[in-house]
Amino acid sequence: MAHPAVTVLGPVPATQLGRTLTHEHFGLNFEKFYVKPPSQLESYIENKISLENVGFIRQYPYSSRSNIKFSGNDVDNAIVEEMHMYKKFGGGTIIENTNIGLDRNVPLMVKASKETGVHVVAGTGFYVSAVQSQSVLHKSVEEMCNDMRNELQNGCLDYESVKCGFIGEVGSSWPIDDFERRAIQATAEVQTELDCAVSFHPAREPKAPFEIMRIFLEAGGNANRTIMSHLDRTIGSEEQLLEFASFGTFCQFDLFGVECSYYQLKPLFDMRSDAQRIDQIHALIHHGKESKILLSHDIHTKHRLVKFGGHGFSHILNNVKEKMLIKGISENTAEKILTRNPAKWLCG
Repeated sequence: MAHPAVTVLGPVPATQLGRTLTHEHFGLNFEKFYVKPPSQLESYIENKISLENVGFIRQYPYSSRSNIKFSGNDVDNAIVEEMHMYKKFGGGTIIENTNIGLDRNVPLMVKASKETGVHVVAGTGFYVSAVQSQSVLHKSVEEMCNDMRNELQNGCLDYESVKCGFIGEVGSSWPIDDFERRAIQATAEVQTELDCAVSFHPAREPKAPFEIMRIFLEAGGNANRTIMSHLDRTIGSEEQLLEFASFGTFCQFDLFGVECSYYQLKPLFDMRSDAQRIDQIHALIHHGKESKILLSHDIHTKHRLVKFGGHGFSHILNNVKEKMLIKGISENTAEKILTRNPAKWLCG
């Protein structure tokens, strides 16, 4: 029998989660990933988002300090407004992946859920070493386990009245460093003990998802309750994708809505269009993996919110699903990917 989901407002049965986005953010600090803009565009991109410059910012999102400051009243208000829309368009649950190192906003998760009726699940665990304080970087596997266990069983370190409902997004760079390796090992230990869901953030390197799973499985982790995020910007070929899928993890395509000619965080990678993402999904379905597919947007900058000229949290529901049907994915399979697969990952 499936466990109930642990949301920021308490337990919710798996059958009541509805359509679920499994990798989103309501607020975080992404300022350490600033990238200097091309000199000819600097004067446009440096300004706050407007109709005059949002086209430039869509192509160079990490070169606008205003854009990567994904916090503050303007973002908070936009998130709540979007959750009203998400509910209106048939959304049920958001899995919020902001964890230790990214300055998560648990009060906003609570506020948005109370005001809109959207279920929100908060994540624990440790993001990449680049965003961690020195005190966190020196934590042992045991200390990391204690932190995650406490957040899952008792309450968030920064908001004790709310429990986390999964471990994620557990981040690593490339090569995976000692801190990130310990975080993966600790994640496996806590998952084994508590039978909880896990979500990983791999580096932008095709070998990264494979190496994460090797470390995780050797430490006792359960692939069947685990997501590998960002595969649509990490693994290039269908052959590699199918090879990775043999691990039995949930394969997540979570950059829907991101379509750019130049991908700043890995310039040599050809960022896929939404249609190409659906083609990858179609390949997995063809090879019997439809039960292991998850979708999301990974919204973590202002320009992707509706209020700032973006596609918003309802893009998959309003646009992507229709394209899935056009490309030959059945209504039943599309709904399974949006509803039953997330519940299976989260609740077992």
